[in-house]
Amino acid sequence: MNVISLLVKVGRALEDASIPYMVIGGQAVLVHGEPRLTTDIDITLGVGIDRFNDIFRLTKKLEFLPVPRNPESFAQKTFVFPAKDEESGLRVDFIFSSTPYEIGAIRRGKRIKMGRMEVNFASVEDLVIHKIFAGRAIDIEDVKGVLLKNPNVDKRYIQRWLKEFDRAVEGSELLKIFQKIVKESLLQSLRGKKFE
Repeated sequence: MNVISLLVKVGRALEDASIPYMVIGGQAVLVHGEPRLTTDIDITLGVGIDRFNDIFRLTKKLEFLPVPRNPESFAQKTFVFPAKDEESGLRVDFIFSSTPYEIGAIRRGKRIKMGRMEVNFASVEDLVIHKIFAGRAIDIEDVKGVLLKNPNVDKRYIQRWLKEFDRAVEGSELLKIFQKIVKESLLQSLRGKKFE
């Protein structure tokens, strides 16, 4: 089973169970940004950790194996339930969330046609927010690629939420990081045009 088949299979199962979701992480970068190697699937769920048993049953139905030895305890601590599709060897991380931001982001998702089904991916803006929040070097590179490919991104929306997260976490500088990336992306874009 390839990644697309797996995305469709998981998306269909979540929709059949009436569980809102959006694909984030590397798979969303492949849709909105520059191609890169990624071997897992990250899915934000529009349900809280209180629905763990529903997700656990859903993964059993999909014939996924839990990755942690004690999946419920792991999910209670991290809000993530990692499971593995035995057939493909691919890992799927189910991320529990019921914050107003996540619920809104799922509603704003972009439905991408894959085979006979549309799978709900994070919007460009929400992908940028997730990547900046994650903050690893690869995430920052992903943001640069996404911004270069999507110059008309809604920067006000991104800035509003990053400012909100900065207020909530003392010492957080997510908005500054975003502004720096935007400046660098603009310069890179201008340099590219100069040499065309």
